[in-house]
Amino acid sequence: MKIHISILFIFFFILGRAQSTDQKDTFVKDNFTKKEFYIPMRDGVKLFTAIYVPKDISNKNKYPFLMQRTCYSIAPYGENEYRSKLGPNQYLMKDKYIFVFQDVRGRYMSEGAFTNMTPQVDRKTKKDIDESTDTYDTIEWLLKNVKDNNGKAGQYGTSYPGFYTAVGILAQHPALVASSPQAPISDFWNDDFLHNGRFMLGYFRTFPVFGIQKAKPENKAWYMDTFVKQTSEDGLKFYRDMGTLKDGYEKYYKNNFFMTEIMNHPNYDEFWQKRNLLPHLKNVNHAVMTVGGWFDAEDLSGPLNIYKTIEKTSPKAKNTIVMGPFSHGAWAQEQGKHFHNQIYFGDSIATYYQKNIETKFFNHYLKGNTKEDAGLPEALMYDTGSKEWREFASYPPKNAQKINFYLADGTLKNAAGQGSSEYYSDPNNPVLSSDNLKDFNGFTPKNYMSEDQRFAVGRPDVLTFTTDVLTEDMSFAGEIMAKLNIASSSTDADFAVKLIDVYPEDFKPKEKKDGVIYPNYHQMVRSEIMPARFRNSREKGEALVPNQKTAVNFKLQDVMHTFKKGHKIQIQISSTWWPLFAINPQKFMENPNFATKADYTKAFIKVYNDSSIEAEVLK
Repeated sequence: MKIHISILFIFFFILGRAQSTDQKDTFVKDNFTKKEFYIPMRDGVKLFTAIYVPKDISNKNKYPFLMQRTCYSIAPYGENEYRSKLGPNQYLMKDKYIFVFQDVRGRYMSEGAFTNMTPQVDRKTKKDIDESTDTYDTIEWLLKNVKDNNGKAGQYGTSYPGFYTAVGILAQHPALVASSPQAPISDFWNDDFLHNGRFMLGYFRTFPVFGIQKAKPENKAWYMDTFVKQTSEDGLKFYRDMGTLKDGYEKYYKNNFFMTEIMNHPNYDEFWQKRNLLPHLKNVNHAVMTVGGWFDAEDLSGPLNIYKTIEKTSPKAKNTIVMGPFSHGAWAQEQGKHFHNQIYFGDSIATYYQKNIETKFFNHYLKGNTKEDAGLPEALMYDTGSKEWREFASYPPKNAQKINFYLADGTLKNAAGQGSSEYYSDPNNPVLSSDNLKDFNGFTPKNYMSEDQRFAVGRPDVLTFTTDVLTEDMSFAGEIMAKLNIASSSTDADFAVKLIDVYPEDFKPKEKKDGVIYPNYHQMVRSEIMPARFRNSREKGEALVPNQKTAVNFKLQDVMHTFKKGHKIQIQISSTWWPLFAINPQKFMENPNFATKADYTKAFIKVYNDSSIEAEVLK
């Protein structure tokens, strides 16, 4: 079967970059002994676990545990088959820990059944289980069965393993003293597959990974033959040929349990509510360092919301957040000159994070004095406009003030006005999410998060509002709210809002990629989509009253970006954003996931001049 190269790249990345002993680097095999165990959980299910123990461990030279639990395989399997790398970075590997890797329930070699974002339960009996109890039981077993440990455990993971780390915080095992959820999912309604409930069609090719149960222990991916094959180098052709979301589901994924769950739960009902980790993050009492990337197209809201929730609910936690100029998990791989898509941000940024932040965090809490602070900033946030790290004692920064930028007559104003702007939205002729046709063949979206948006300017179904040239720097730091007042001639609509940094016409980058026109570059800084049906309640959709002025307010997620002197700030608004997101039929339906082309309804949509974008701006 032919699988697009980007699918294979990301697929093997999420498998933890597991490599066997045919690599030249033999550090792991020379310095660690590998053992494999089935660790029993409280309900009798056994989880397959690989443990790498330093060879110099002894009663006088004890080591802590550093654990990753994953649904993406802990390969290579076999006690004589070694990974070439251990832990989240090379510095921690060479400092040595007892590294622990575990297949979670229902995945690869572990027993049990797999469910996405395992709901957290109120435990009433000893057999009530969730991911936090599995974390607790694993740590308890390790303490009792691995000799010469120092009695401390830490955990880490990126993406789905980031969720297992975040939910593992709730184990509240006394030996668990340090957790680093990285690019974690926190609420499936706003991470990965859904944004404010709108289905992220750009994830369409990922569903075999998450929606096919295995029938027996597996040491290889059992779902590989269910991947959707590439049909053309022009990735947009696939989505055009596919038709509606309903058509794609029925053609490719009728037997995929996760896709079926998404299709059948269009509202924020009990199914999704149970998969929201945030209400459970209470009474956290150990050190937590949450890590994310400003250009993470998969899990941007997760790390921000986990940090903010712990900050509110758990004053005893040593709570830290790090946000860098990274795409999904890119802090794990040094690329030298660091670009996201076409934009350069600096040199050796991943190494700086690994060496000075991540290694310091785990070494301090697992090998040092747990009761003392590690000396890390509360919030280490990379400014994607000024291209520098900034430290804050709190986040959002206390010296940020909320400023409203009003949308009127193609400009951003400091006061609300009269009248409105109008566009004609046709679901059969949607606004594209990118002009890079090859990217649509990808496993998950990535580059669009900082992509040049000039391709959308001038479309009659895209509203554009731009400031004059800035005469001084303006730093956005914190949350952004879209506060739209709209009216539609039909009964439903989506609103996609983009915050854009317009470069000067004589702009010359410090580092550049060939073939890119950087003068007047329209770099997307932040974006989000909101179905109007959920403007009042996520639990139940509500139709728009045709031609009636209606408020639609929603978060664009956070940003740390300085718009430099000489640049402009721009907002773009449209009602389609395809094929990144599934198309809203623009006719209210109880379940729009099953809309047909016959349901697609053209609409005139107004955005009133008292609409605004509210940003937190540093004084």
